[in-house]
Amino acid sequence: MSLYHPVHIGSLTLDGNLFLAPVAGYSDRAFRSICRECGANFAYTEMVSAEALTRGSGKTEELMRRAPNEEQYAIQIFGGKPETMADATRLVLEKTSCECIDINGGCPVPKIIKTNAGSALTRDPEHLYRIVSAVVKAVKDYDGKRINRAGEVVPYQKEIPVTVKFRLGWDSEHITWKECAEAALKAGASALTMHGRTRAQGYEGKADWHALAELVAFVRKETADAPQKIPVFGSGDAFTSEDAKRMLEETGCDAVMFARGAMGNPFLFTQTHDFLTTGQMHDIDAGTRIEAGFRELDLLVADRGEKSACLEMRKRFCAYSKGLNGGGALRKLLVQAESVAQFKEILAGF
Repeated sequence: MSLYHPVHIGSLTLDGNLFLAPVAGYSDRAFRSICRECGANFAYTEMVSAEALTRGSGKTEELMRRAPNEEQYAIQIFGGKPETMADATRLVLEKTSCECIDINGGCPVPKIIKTNAGSALTRDPEHLYRIVSAVVKAVKDYDGKRINRAGEVVPYQKEIPVTVKFRLGWDSEHITWKECAEAALKAGASALTMHGRTRAQGYEGKADWHALAELVAFVRKETADAPQKIPVFGSGDAFTSEDAKRMLEETGCDAVMFARGAMGNPFLFTQTHDFLTTGQMHDIDAGTRIEAGFRELDLLVADRGEKSACLEMRKRFCAYSKGLNGGGALRKLLVQAESVAQFKEILAGF
């Protein structure tokens, strides 16, 4: 099989295996739209709080909106209480047209862990099982209405898949990926993603792709007699097209999730597709990078208003400017911009 290929997640079929990971504070629908434009086959929302969603948070609902050009997308939710995760799942089904719900079992941030969510779930695979079971059951039992891509309210016609993302374990002394995989599979997960670091590592050190390869082999053995294959996706240290190719070759995973590597570089999807299918890729010139940044800014302005969008785009334009001649001096100006006009003035020369 070619390294670039379609992926099946339960009833969902994707045309390729290059995904945008759920990145907190970054993978909003503006950025997801640009990544899709550049060839991302699938993208996840930034993590959505089950607690906030069930309390009726308007801001939380905004995180779940589909990008205009997204044919399929996943909403990632997090929480430490099975009943709240089930309630949140029903709200996701009622209020969105997403094609997949992903459960966050990997976030290492202390405020998330304190709620017994995120990578805290790696400490207690039995609790992970209860969380995944509650979400899967909520999807299976849902009998309400859904909103389709056209914004119409329609009957719920088919179960959408539930997937789980987790880490190696809590720390080097508590590596629990196998127990987590067993729990998620037993609870009915349709796909697994592993970030090859422990909670203690955060985003430091090197991701363990050997463990990812072991997970792939384990899942294939455990589900050999299952009516449908359970795919495994890899996350961690995929910064370049060459990294993606190595991850696919060395681990046998079904798809690569780009996270930090795609920040300011959505062209990574285009380049990786070309590299996997032809062995070649083309450089992206400065003008193309800046143009993409402005398209992202336009989408953010439409969603948030100019002031908020411009504050957010300071860091994003800094990311787009990496590798450009004079990028250091440019970034000193970008972090002070407060309007679309100022960004245009600063970037006119590029």
